[in-house]
Amino acid sequence: MEETSSKPICPLRIFIVENHKDTLSCFALHFEDGGNQVFSATSVAEALKKIPAEHCHMLLSDIGLPDGTGWELMERLGPARPPFAVAMSGFGMNADERKSRAAGFRHHLVKPVTPDKLDELVREASAELPVA
Repeated sequence: MEETSSKPICPLRIFIVENHKDTLSCFALHFEDGGNQVFSATSVAEALKKIPAEHCHMLLSDIGLPDGTGWELMERLGPARPPFAVAMSGFGMNADERKSRAAGFRHHLVKPVTPDKLDELVREASAELPVA
């Protein structure tokens, strides 16, 4: 018999920052199909305005954005950033991964990101939520 966690996966409030509209739409639909609530922005400036008000559990942010980087976003959000943050990029050099971790991201994913990986991240973030 396969061992499973005793803690159920809780629906999350997820914020996605992605400037490629089709990618953003696919991620949002996938997360929503899993019962999560999704918020989004397509730039650093838009994300800085929206994220503090949404009180999200998880942030999934592209590194390359039209007006800055995901790393800058994390720095500028400071304590307003969601507790579980994931960077994604078309680049996966060791230096990029180190920079993402230094900025406060838990993971640095290289695009394309699979649905299974997104589900794994939701499970990991959900496991960190306080038990009600």
